[in-house]
Amino acid sequence: MPKYLKLMASITLGLLAGLGVLILPALAVEPFETPPDWFWSANGPVTAMAAKGNTLYIGGFFTYVGPNTGSGVPLDSGTGAALDAFPHVNGTIRAVVPDGSGGWYIGGQFTQVDGLTRNRLAHIKSDYSVDTAWNPNVDNDVYTLALNGSTLYVGGLFGSVGGQTRNFIAAVNASSGAVTTFNPNADNAVRDMVVSGSTLYVGGEFANIGGQPRNGIAALSTATGSATAWNPNANANVYALVLNGSTLYAGGTFTSIGGQARNRIAALDTTVNTNNATAWNPNADGVVWDMVLNGSTLYVSGQFGAIGGQSRNYIAALDTATGNATAWNPNASHQVYTLALSGSTLYVGGQFTNIGGQSRNYLAALDTATGNVSSWNPNPDNYVRVLAVSGSTVYAGGQFGFMGGAARANIAAINTDTGQATSFNPGTNNKVWALAVSGNTLYAGGEFTTIGGQSRNYIGALDTTTGSATAFNPNADQFVYALALSNTTLYAGGNFGNIGGQTRNFIAALDTTISTNNATSWNPAADSWVWTLALNGNTLYAGGDFTTIGGASRSRIAALDTTINTNNATSWNPGADNSVLALAISGTTVYAGGDFTTIGGASRNRIAKLDAAGNSADPAFNPNADSSVTALVISQTTLYAGGNFTAIGGRGRNRLAALDAATGIASSTWNPNSDNTIWALLLDDHNLFTGGDFTVFGGNHYKRGVTVFIVPFFSYLPIIVK
Repeated sequence: MPKYLKLMASITLGLLAGLGVLILPALAVEPFETPPDWFWSANGPVTAMAAKGNTLYIGGFFTYVGPNTGSGVPLDSGTGAALDAFPHVNGTIRAVVPDGSGGWYIGGQFTQVDGLTRNRLAHIKSDYSVDTAWNPNVDNDVYTLALNGSTLYVGGLFGSVGGQTRNFIAAVNASSGAVTTFNPNADNAVRDMVVSGSTLYVGGEFANIGGQPRNGIAALSTATGSATAWNPNANANVYALVLNGSTLYAGGTFTSIGGQARNRIAALDTTVNTNNATAWNPNADGVVWDMVLNGSTLYVSGQFGAIGGQSRNYIAALDTATGNATAWNPNASHQVYTLALSGSTLYVGGQFTNIGGQSRNYLAALDTATGNVSSWNPNPDNYVRVLAVSGSTVYAGGQFGFMGGAARANIAAINTDTGQATSFNPGTNNKVWALAVSGNTLYAGGEFTTIGGQSRNYIGALDTTTGSATAFNPNADQFVYALALSNTTLYAGGNFGNIGGQTRNFIAALDTTISTNNATSWNPAADSWVWTLALNGNTLYAGGDFTTIGGASRSRIAALDTTINTNNATSWNPGADNSVLALAISGTTVYAGGDFTTIGGASRNRIAKLDAAGNSADPAFNPNADSSVTALVISQTTLYAGGNFTAIGGRGRNRLAALDAATGIASSTWNPNSDNTIWALLLDDHNLFTGGDFTVFGGNHYKRGVTVFIVPFFSYLPIIVK
């Protein structure tokens, strides 16, 4: 039982027990419309689910499962844990700066923060709520921010801010968000900025700014926006700036700056207008993305492999006197985009998965003395682009959607009480399309050729306690898309022609007690793909693209007798005119979903209700979906349907709907509103689990993967006095 339900149940039971009452079983009710944010999801499509007890097994095409944080997360600088109640950002964050009062200004490619429209620039207050009065509304990407008193300088790729023309650089009031008159009017992107008194130093990709020709780097008057006479004249882009007294360090892609040959990093004298490169010359062999100063040491990150006269992969420490690399050498495995210093700890973010001799995905904390990585390990699922420190908080922004989760290759197990992944981690090398669980064994089918550390072609079995592949190895010659389990028999459907050591066209029965050559003599021999299977007693219902199966002509849907080996299609023959992709059984009723427009002798767009004893579609049930139905599950009087539709049951419903199982009318109140395809649905006692390709649910962003709607069992509690 999920923790939310446990809490509410204990409170309710405790109160009622004190009154001397008897609690009867709850009536069926609709799930909450908004999924709980504590339940982990995946960073790619979830196409299969199976459950046993409090464990939900998911399969698909993902590399990571974790809490859906969005692309900006405030982290505890000591533990690496995400702080509570921070707002969800729906796109890449490229710039962040503390507001000086415990909050943050963020910039990037996003359009929403905590469900509010915020185009590429937002203010998050100290209580982690979005500042509703502050909304500059930038029309394109923000790359850099610099705060100076009551003014926030903004640089990027934009052409307007707050409805005013501002090309690539602007200033807004830090309190109100109103655009100021500051307007240097650059002709290309501004990538970094640093303020010193009444001067704003800027680097980027421009050739003109502040009314003057300035290549890649300039100094602007904060009062007028005009360029000063200072002109280092870089021959390519400047991405990073650090000021130390009268010396400005610059990094980027240039090979000449300040009148000297300087490969991608230089020190410039701010008191000299031209030919102002100092003798300091670390000579990087690749792009410099960021820099941070610590006393006489300049930490540098980028895409280089050598700098300061030494081999240094993507990160280095340079002596500010000599330009030489120190012995400090964390040796990252890939690019480091961003650096943030706090005391003796250097926080680093980028594309790396190993740094300081340890596995660290995209984010790490390094000792400034030794270069060793600390135990701090927030573990995001994708690149970190920017970091900033304020007090004991590290704000990380980037293109990740999750933070604090775990790497899982296409298959995972989630504890439904906690919402977090278990240690189960078998991994596959390709997509998982079907799952079935029995006892301590999880069966999987899909497009993989390895699973649980063993070679298994498209189908395999896993020990749920260890995650290792069992000896079960039917060795299919093509993909497996559907599984149905009955005691020791596993039924499989797909596009294979050989499985379990026998010729079996598109459908087979496998003996789970035998490791190899385990196809039974049951052989319906379909003539095309089988997409879905549903078992009811001795009858196996199959849906797909076939036109013959079980020795009979059956268009895309059939019922097969599992007690007869061949010619086993029953007389049931609704016949569909296009693919059947989903089936759900309730007593003597079969619900079908897919791409068809006729089935059971009637016009039925993509969803129908069929009597298992007759061939006709139920005339009272006609939800009329406007696009594919790919998943169905029934709970008492409610049929949940998922797919790619935007209208069903007489209402606008984006890809997920609750339908009256008798009439097919969509619920008037329940409307989760998914933005992309639902591939899988599963019900347990208290939850409706959904898996798919979605990125948004109920206005909240869930990356892609799986989410859960809680069915509140305490919604109706009849009280009988003892």
